[in-house]
Amino acid sequence: METTKSKSEPVQLKLEVIIIPVSDVDRAKAFYEKIGFRLDGDFVVDEKLHVVQFTPPRSEASIIFGKGVTSAKPGSIKGLVLAVGDIDAARAELITRGAQVSEVFHYAGFPFNNSVDNTRISGRDPEGRTYCTFASFEDPDGNGWLLQEVTTRLPGREWKTVSDVSTLAELLHETEEHHGQYEKTHTKHNWWDWYASYLDARQNGSSPEQATAVADRYMEDVHHVAAK
Repeated sequence: METTKSKSEPVQLKLEVIIIPVSDVDRAKAFYEKIGFRLDGDFVVDEKLHVVQFTPPRSEASIIFGKGVTSAKPGSIKGLVLAVGDIDAARAELITRGAQVSEVFHYAGFPFNNSVDNTRISGRDPEGRTYCTFASFEDPDGNGWLLQEVTTRLPGREWKTVSDVSTLAELLHETEEHHGQYEKTHTKHNWWDWYASYLDARQNGSSPEQATAVADRYMEDVHHVAAK
């Protein structure tokens, strides 16, 4: 029988698309292709509507521009942030591809600080802190991009995802340990239903305790539907 996920599970709200205003669609398309963004689609619907979508390398969020997609002034979007692991390498790659990238800088006091004059200070963050070293560039219309060097994420800043065998093994071991408590107090059931619900919750930001509660509630829903 069909089952539904518990309504208490975290809803996925992934940032998918940012719309940027451009004055010349073909020029913008050529620029983003040249700097290495992936072209996802180019749709000419009619003479009033032309939609182009690009995705930065390895990004889960995309950009859309075109004709008839926004009333914002071309070049008015500032502070689009691209996280990079090595800002020197990213900067060199973009320059090779034709982008005019600023020298590396850090902000006065705190990242993204624009509350004072002369907020950009030349050079890397003097303490070498993650999140604190930047470079910038613009597209042909002046929409502004920032490269932000992120070498280590702060605690709680990453969704738990299965990216390799060792990570999967670790997460499966954790799942087995928490499932053991459920198994001790419940009758025969499909362990894979509990595992799947727990793993899904963990990969979408739940703590082990929250994921356990989600999986328990999911199993109640499974048994409730099956009993009908």
